[in-house]
Amino acid sequence: MIYQNLTVIFAVVFLYSVTSRWLEQKPVNGALLFCIIGFLLGNDGLQWFQVKLNNETIKTLAELALAIVLFTDAANTNLKVLKENIDLPRRLLLFGLPLTILLGIGAGLALLPGLPVIEVAILAALLAPTDAALGKAVVTDPAVPPKIRGTLNAESGLNDGICVPIVFTLLPIAENPELISALNKMAAKLLAQQIGLGVIIGIGIALVAGQVIAYSFKSKEQSKTWEQVTIVALAICCFSIAQLAGGSGFIAAFVGGLTFGWLDKPYKKKLLDSAEGVGDTLSLMTWLIFGAAIIGSVLHTFTWEILLYSILSLTLVRILPVYLVLHGEPLKLREKLFIGWFGPRGLASIVFAIVVLDANLPGSSVIASTAVTTIGLSVILHGLTAHTFIKALKS
Repeated sequence: MIYQNLTVIFAVVFLYSVTSRWLEQKPVNGALLFCIIGFLLGNDGLQWFQVKLNNETIKTLAELALAIVLFTDAANTNLKVLKENIDLPRRLLLFGLPLTILLGIGAGLALLPGLPVIEVAILAALLAPTDAALGKAVVTDPAVPPKIRGTLNAESGLNDGICVPIVFTLLPIAENPELISALNKMAAKLLAQQIGLGVIIGIGIALVAGQVIAYSFKSKEQSKTWEQVTIVALAICCFSIAQLAGGSGFIAAFVGGLTFGWLDKPYKKKLLDSAEGVGDTLSLMTWLIFGAAIIGSVLHTFTWEILLYSILSLTLVRILPVYLVLHGEPLKLREKLFIGWFGPRGLASIVFAIVVLDANLPGSSVIASTAVTTIGLSVILHGLTAHTFIKALKS
C-alpha cells in the first residue's frame, strides 16, 4: 500500500508541475485541486490512496510546509513598502485579531451551545490565523497594490504565531477547569515566551546563516546542486530550534525570512526560487492528504449549525473587525473589503485542529468538524474568487 500511495502522490505532483503555469491562470487553485483529487482517490472515494497516517505525521508535514512558505514569503517581502505601511498589519494583528476571536466566540456560543465556553474559545482561536500560501495569487500578483500584498503577507506570517500561545493556554484549562484562575498569568507568560524567543531565534539564525552563505558564494564552496536545499534547511532550522527552545517556530520562520530578505544579497532570488518549489510541493501534499483522510472522517458530525458557523467565520467574523480597525486609513472601501475577504484558513488551522483532536476534549469532534468545514470552504471560495476579485480591485 505504501508504494501505491507514493505512486499517487508523486504522479499527481508530477502532472501538476508540468501544467502549473496553465493551472495557475485558472480559478481552481492548487490547494482546491489537490483536496478534490485526494477526496476522490482517498479513503472515502476510490481508495487508490488510502491514508492511515497518525495525527502527528500529518501535523509535522503541515508544520514543515508552513515554515518553508512563511520563510520564503517573508524573504520576498518588499521591506520598504512594508515599512511605509506598517500601520496596516499592526492594526490587524493588535486589534483585528482579538476582535476576530471575540466575534468567533460569540458566533460559537449562539450556534454551538453544546460546546463549553472554553472549547468555543479554542475553536475561535484556531480559526483566526490566515494563510498567505492559500491565497498566493493575492500576495504575488503585481496587479494587487504593494501595500495590500505586504499587509496580507505580514498579517498571515505573524498571526498564526500569535495564536499558538492562545490555543496552548486554553487547552490545559479545557482539560482542567481549575486552572482558569491562572489564565492571565499563563497567557502572558506563554505569549511573551512564544513571540520573544521566536523573534530572537529567527533573527539570530538568519544573520549567522546569511554570513555563512555569503562566505560560501564568495569562496565558491557551494555546488549548484546543493543550492536547491539551502533555504529549505535554513527555514526548518529556524522553525525547529524555536520550537525546541519553547518559542513559536512559525514566528521564527517568518522573522528569519524577513531578516534574510533584508540582507538583500545578489544570490537571494536564486536560492528562494528553489525553496519556494519545495514549500509549495509540501503544501500541496498536505492538501492531498487533507482531502483523502481528514474531510471524510468528520462528515458524520456535520450539521447545519457547523456550516453556518463556518460561513460566518469566513465572512462577518473576519471582515467586520478588519473594516473597523482600518477605519481612518487612506484605503477605498473595496480595498478594505478585499483585505477582509482574503483571510483564507489553511495550514496553521490544520495544525491546531490536529492538536485539539489529540487532546481528546469532550467537543473535539465538533471542533475538528467545524475547522475542516471552514478550511474546506476557504479552499473553495478563496481559490475561486482570487482572480476575479483582483480584477475588480483594479477597476
